[in-house]
Amino acid sequence: MRKHTSIGNKLEYTLESTLFKGRWLLAPFFLGLLFAVLLLLIKFFKQLFVMTMTAFDTANNDLLVGILTLVDTALLAGLLLIIIFSGYENFVSKLDIDDHKDRPAWMGKVGFAGLKIKLISAIVAISAVELLKVFISSETLTNTELAWKVGIHLTFVISGVLFSITDYINSKTHNH
Repeated sequence: MRKHTSIGNKLEYTLESTLFKGRWLLAPFFLGLLFAVLLLLIKFFKQLFVMTMTAFDTANNDLLVGILTLVDTALLAGLLLIIIFSGYENFVSKLDIDDHKDRPAWMGKVGFAGLKIKLISAIVAISAVELLKVFISSETLTNTELAWKVGIHLTFVISGVLFSITDYINSKTHNH
C-alpha cells in the first residue's frame, strides 16, 4: 500500500482505487450471458422435442438441418461459457475454484489474445454449421444468396487466420 503524503497522492489513490473497483460493473454482463445460456438450453430442448415428435414424418434433409441446429446451439452455448469464464477472470476477478475436479484445463490460462482466438474459432465453427444447413436446403436460395453466405463464411475464416498470424507475430515480438 502506498503512503499518501499529499492531497494530490490521496486524490490519485482514490481515483485509481475507484477505477479498479469499477471492474465489478462488468459482473452483471457475465450474469446476463449466463442467462442467455439458459435460454439456449430451453431452445435446445424445444428443438429436440419437436424433432422427436416429427422424426418419422420428416424428410432426412429436414432432420439433418434440425440436428445441425442442435449442434449450432451447443456451439453457441460453449462459446458463451468461454466468454463468461475468460472475461470474468481477465477483467473482474479470479474464480476461486482451483481444486475443483471439474475445472476445465484452459481456465485461468486464457488471456485476452487466447480469448480472441477461441472466439473467432467458435464463430467460424458456428458459421460452418450454418453454411452446411443452408447447402442442405439450398433449393430455395439463388446463386447470389449462396455466394453471399459463402463469402461471409470465408470472411470469418480469413479473419481467424489473420488474428492467428497477428497473435503469432505479436508473441514473437514480445519474446525478443
